[in-house]
Parts: sequence; C-alpha cells; structure tokens
Amino acid sequence: MNQNMPVDVDPTALVAGLVTLLDVEQIDVDLFRGARQPGGEGRVFGGQVIAQALQAAQRSTDAPKVANSLHAYFMRPGDENHPIVFRVVRDFEGRSFATRRVIAMQRGKPILNMACSFQVPEEGFTHQDTMPDVPSPDTLTSEAALRRDMADRIPPEYHRVLLRPRPIDIRPVCPRSWIDPAPGDPVQAMWFRLVAPIGDDAALHRAVLAYASDMGLLGTGMIPHGVGWMNPRMQVASLDHALWLHEPFRADEWLLYAMRSPWAGHARGFNRGSVFTQDGRLVASVAQEGLIRQRD
Repeated sequence: MNQNMPVDVDPTALVAGLVTLLDVEQIDVDLFRGARQPGGEGRVFGGQVIAQALQAAQRSTDAPKVANSLHAYFMRPGDENHPIVFRVVRDFEGRSFATRRVIAMQRGKPILNMACSFQVPEEGFTHQDTMPDVPSPDTLTSEAALRRDMADRIPPEYHRVLLRPRPIDIRPVCPRSWIDPAPGDPVQAMWFRLVAPIGDDAALHRAVLAYASDMGLLGTGMIPHGVGWMNPRMQVASLDHALWLHEPFRADEWLLYAMRSPWAGHARGFNRGSVFTQDGRLVASVAQEGLIRQRD
C-alpha cells in the first residue's frame, strides 16, 4: 500500500489533478491562463506559480530547444480565489539559446517575474557533485504518514492543508517536527516522486520538478533557530527562486532533494538545493532566498 494516502484515494486521479493544474491554457499569442488549485484557500503555493510560468515559457518555444534554467522574483502573494494570467515576452531567439520573460498577473497586478533560458542540447565537458549517502526511499516513512500519526497535535486550522492527500510522495531522510522543531544544522534531504506515472512529456516532468523545488527549501534556513512556518510569530515567504535543469529525468521516479542553508540575516534566509536521480545523476540545482521574519 502507498504510504502517501488512505486506501480510498485514487493516486492516478491525484496526479491527473496536478497535471491539469500545471497545464496552462493559451488564450492569445504568448498569453496564457493558469488554473487555480481546486479547494485552495489563501495564498497560492509559490511552486505552482513557478511551474505554470515555466509551462507558459515552454509553450512559446519550439523544439529542439529545451529549458535549462529559470530565475523568478516573487512580488506579491497569489490569491487562490483567482486564476493567474501569464504574459510571455520573447526577448531573444538564437541558434543555440533562447530567452523568455514571463510576467504572472492577477487582477491587473504582477505577482511574479521570471526569466527562462532554453538551449539546443549539445555535447560538452562533464562533471558533477557526488550524491549524499542517504537511506533508500523504500526504508523511509512518507511525510503524509508522519502527518497522520501526529494529527491530534496539528492545530485544527491546519488540518485540511496538512492532512489532505497529495500527488507527490515525500519521504524525509531525517523527519522534523512541524509543531515544536528543535534547533539543528541547516541541512536536510528528502526523496520525492509523483504517486502515479504521467507519460513521457519531458516538458511536463520539468514543470513538476519546478513545482516540487519550492517544497522544503525555505524551511532549511529556519532549522538552526528552532522555528518553523507554523509558528504564529513567523512571517515566511519566498522572495526569489532559481532553478537550473542539467539532465533529463522523470518526476514519477524517485529523486533526492538535498538542501542546505549557508547564510541567514536581515530577516532573510538563503538556501541551496541539489536534485539527484536514484542512480546518482545530478539533474537539477536550486537556489532561493526567502523572508524569515520573526515578529514581536
């Protein structure tokens, strides 16, 4: 049985819902609309905005060019009550590279700006970092099961958000408490994959990774201070997000997300992440700075 969900939940339907969420609708030339999360409340998850913006950029770029990096700045929180409109600007179209700029808007105001680079695949020098030595995902407990085990300690206002079935199975290497986290070193790692296959569309796999790359990263910078996003004194939000896509991968196969925070200060925390396949290939790198403000 999949630890990620109760037996009465269909994993295929969960993943189909995520695919639909990330499948932006073209409403004019270089103009797209992203759906809102069904049942979503409050602020839009940052990974959703990044993934939908990447999909809009990918829809404006022809093969054989494929996305190799993106750099995004969050300006305003997205509102779950409204869809997001994405305008793509074709800044550059070369023989080897192309650059796209994406402006995500809600109710006439920009909520995110993103620059995205595309390259025609070619051969070149190769080297990479070594994957950390961590336990196999098959030996670890899913985050969903961990949350269900501590459901009686989760404040009622967070029950729906934290206990709902999710399309991505996350298995933390060293689980931490969301309720009363203890201080520790600013490093963490987790395995993740979709709970059902999504076919062979490489652009969709990249969008899913962009979505998942915003999970857990910001919290890494809070580990040394023994606080988390559920602390009512904490104001937490992503400020910018960068993703480099190195090698092909599948988001419905296990990926290891190794994260560390080398610095925090001035109410900001800086975090880095590396994404590896189960056989040790480094397929993506991530960097993010976030707001981690403790209010009186």
